[in-house]
Amino acid sequence: MNYELKHKFDCSQGAIRAVRHNVDGNYALVCGSDRKVKLFNPSKKLMIKMYAGHGEEVLDAQSSCDSAFILSGSADKSIIYWDVSTALPVRRIRSHVAAITYAKFNEDSTVAISGSRDNTVQCFDIRSRSLEPFQTLKEAKDCITGLLVTTNKIITSSLDGCIRHYDIRAGELTCDKIGISITSLAMTSDEQCLLASCQDEIIRLIDIDGGEVLTEYKGHKGSKDYRIECGTTKGDGYIMSGSSYGQMIFYDFLEANIVKRLPISTENSIITTFSCHPTENEILIASRREIQVWDLSDTVEISENED
Repeated sequence: MNYELKHKFDCSQGAIRAVRHNVDGNYALVCGSDRKVKLFNPSKKLMIKMYAGHGEEVLDAQSSCDSAFILSGSADKSIIYWDVSTALPVRRIRSHVAAITYAKFNEDSTVAISGSRDNTVQCFDIRSRSLEPFQTLKEAKDCITGLLVTTNKIITSSLDGCIRHYDIRAGELTCDKIGISITSLAMTSDEQCLLASCQDEIIRLIDIDGGEVLTEYKGHKGSKDYRIECGTTKGDGYIMSGSSYGQMIFYDFLEANIVKRLPISTENSIITTFSCHPTENEILIASRREIQVWDLSDTVEISENED
């Protein structure tokens, strides 16, 4: 596994809080501390549109399944449903009483789902004019730190150390108690396992059906003050994590040992967010104000760095 830095570009929007590919991977949404969402073509380092309307920093965003709309969530306690082409808000919803940590669409992008620091997850029918949620999930005892939406489930993680599975079709709730505050949640591409990044600087691989911890990945240094994301490479060959010292860490999925330390920042800045291309071996990694575009390469060898 060798990675080559293709290029990098400054997003000019303060500290980057989240970077997300759209559904086909041709474009990327970048959320900034300057209260804006920007749409980029990362291969050309070209900004296409800017979406300004939030009152505080934007913490998450997602493109709809047809890439015609964007959903963004902010520390100003609101989510905004944007028209991509006009860059105008179609609907602004302010139902939470604390910052929005995650904003997601369901599979066909007819429902907006938001997680918040007010310990709740709310669901909105964005086809209607109602600004009230049609369902509120109140079971979490602390801040929502992860939100995943599949065809049949809404899966959340919280600082209370629990992962909750809401089965939409059966109307059932299953709770897996990890016991350690969870700071980030991801799913493997085969949707069989979850990755929970915890405050004890361990990433836990959890079986979705049974809730058992299958593997623990140790060695990266996290931070209790930042949401450091985790995930998998294409095909689930490696586990990835940001770190508090300027590196992306790669673990072997099966052996759970560190196989690569990818140097991102010479200033040892915290690497909190990244996005893997949905079909290609490309990763967008945010470091402070800039986005770095990394690609697989058989000709470049990156040496391992010690802590």
